[in-house]
Amino acid sequence: MLASLENMLAKGIDNPLLRFGLGKGYLDAGDPARAAEHLRRCVAQDPKYSAAWKLLGKALQASGDLDGARQAWQQGLQAAQGHGDKQAEKEMTVFLKKLDKPARS
Repeated sequence: MLASLENMLAKGIDNPLLRFGLGKGYLDAGDPARAAEHLRRCVAQDPKYSAAWKLLGKALQASGDLDGARQAWQQGLQAAQGHGDKQAEKEMTVFLKKLDKPARS
């Protein structure tokens, strides 16, 4: 699946849905740095894509960039609140709380 998505990108097709698919695919394949690259492009193309912000935060967290993950989830919260995506809002709120827990210990 990743190969066919990469082929589409190579042919000049570039849109948020394609970037989201590549980001999710690379994250699932254990390559969070590459996932983050595609997810960053996705949210640059569509800043209201709350699911992409959520995955970007996960990819950054998996890469060890906790500050980046926090920023992604905070921006994702704004995107989710902006168009009423309550589920994404709840999930990112939980992720942020978990991220902040070790700092309080």
